[in-house]
Amino acid sequence: MAGHSKWANIQHRKGRQDAARSKVFSKLAKEITVAAKMGDPDPDKNPRLRLAVKEAKKQSVPKDVIERAIKKSQASDADNYDEIRYEGYGPGGIAVIVEAMTDNRNRTASSVRSTFAKAGGNLGETGSVSFMFDRVGLITYPAGVGDADTVMMAAIEAGAEDVESTDDGHEIYCADTDLHEVSTALEAELGESESAKLVWKPQTTTELDLEGAQKLMRLIEALEDDDDVQNVTANFEISEEVMEQL
Repeated sequence: MAGHSKWANIQHRKGRQDAARSKVFSKLAKEITVAAKMGDPDPDKNPRLRLAVKEAKKQSVPKDVIERAIKKSQASDADNYDEIRYEGYGPGGIAVIVEAMTDNRNRTASSVRSTFAKAGGNLGETGSVSFMFDRVGLITYPAGVGDADTVMMAAIEAGAEDVESTDDGHEIYCADTDLHEVSTALEAELGESESAKLVWKPQTTTELDLEGAQKLMRLIEALEDDDDVQNVTANFEISEEVMEQL
């Protein structure tokens, strides 16, 4: 079970999704506001906003919250957020990428650095670990949409680069610059996807034992609890056996 795309499964099993519902809504709304402010407020004319709205709907964000976030982007007093990437190593030398949106760089940098230190990790320079990841588009479909061969053929036709099919569903990867086009082509063939977003995909992963997984999870959870942090990615892998113990 790789860390780049299965972290949500761990959260779900631990019951964190409901507990952090309002925080998730807030972060998704922030992404919608920033996407709408940077481009057109019409999702059909703004690929980044369209993907942000899609992800928000997947997470059951109410329609009025989405509309309010888009409207907020057009206000004269709308907050200005900087997008920042932090990189470092967690417990056990696991590479971690933290993506944040902040209106105060100093506050966020101090908070992220402190969180790494408390968890037994250390924050590095930009570029210190990102070379171990590929920036790609990830489109997910439930297993019921079709068998592995059907999805593979649809993905090839759509211009995707790779497909990973399991009992849990299908993960389709494409170049980061092709995400909008590939996801649109796939929707015409397979129907609406569960999710379509840019991710950092580890080139290799390190398998963690129970103790290592618990330490890393504490770091990731603490980072995700920061209101300025949007996404956390790490190049770890854990077995189903360890998952059950978590």
